[in-house]
Amino acid sequence: MLHVPKARPGDRIAVLSPAFAAPAVGPEVHEQAMRRLRELTGLVPVEYSTTRQLDASPRARAADMNSALADPGIRAIIATIGGSDQILVTPHLDPALAAADPKPFLGYSDNTNILNWLWRRGVAGFYGGSTQVHLGAGPAVDDVHLRALRAALLDGGEVEITEPGESEDIGRHWDDPAALTEYGDREPTEPWTWAGPGKSVTGRTWGGCLEVVNQLALADRMPSNDELAGTILILETSERLTPAHHVAEQLRAYGERGLLAAVAGVLFARPAVSSFEVMPTATERSALRAAQRDVVLETLDRYNPDAVVCVGVPFGHTRPQWILPYGGEMTLDGRNRAVTARF
Repeated sequence: MLHVPKARPGDRIAVLSPAFAAPAVGPEVHEQAMRRLRELTGLVPVEYSTTRQLDASPRARAADMNSALADPGIRAIIATIGGSDQILVTPHLDPALAAADPKPFLGYSDNTNILNWLWRRGVAGFYGGSTQVHLGAGPAVDDVHLRALRAALLDGGEVEITEPGESEDIGRHWDDPAALTEYGDREPTEPWTWAGPGKSVTGRTWGGCLEVVNQLALADRMPSNDELAGTILILETSERLTPAHHVAEQLRAYGERGLLAAVAGVLFARPAVSSFEVMPTATERSALRAAQRDVVLETLDRYNPDAVVCVGVPFGHTRPQWILPYGGEMTLDGRNRAVTARF
């Protein structure tokens, strides 16, 4: 995997909406995100024609991504948010541009499509980061997110992934002035669950949002099992509140495919279990998270009992959010119960 040199303060970073154009819906949150991005990283955000354009065509969104890849002055790319149809964008991306001047891409959820597209061309990226959710919303950028963001874009190095101790599934509505000054409703987190042998495994990462990985499988755009041999599989579920039995069905299919047997370790995120429309009680939320945890552990034990597994890590559709390497190395230490990422 090609690991691109880090940016330096004063460099430019492309801010794109290759899935949903969230800045068009929450412009005040977006403007706060741009201010914070400049202040906290020293990088200069550059927007493109579809960054704030709702319902832009897949070809137009791909054209902006290609323009960012082609511009030598752009040293990194970050997505404003995810979405649902980015699978239509990647066929219009230019592999020659990614090879000629590779640069790190940061995003999660539907951005699994672009990250996988880059991964299959040998370019490492980062799973996580959303200007609209993790930079612009709330009274401040969470400490763990800022540490990971700076490590991904500027500082590099080895970082231990830790538990911040609190979590929210959703923030405030973007049209609510409180979205600029308040976090969402946060609750204490449960300890991570470890399974598999008490050993340490290191590998490059692949995976992403489980619902999007399913699309990649159906479209035949996944890496082969040989390409995934020895990797650390990072998976998380989206704001669709995917029930545990659907997670079990999909993981079983990957087991039958041979994917789960190929990997050295699995990192599964703390899932979102509530939304603006669905708000279970605290007891129900805990039970939903436990149900997903249990099917993950059961399926991995069936198909790869030698894999080191950790469930409950705060990445993906949660806040505070750790940004993780995508194609870069991570270590799962089952003996000391520690997760380390190399940025």
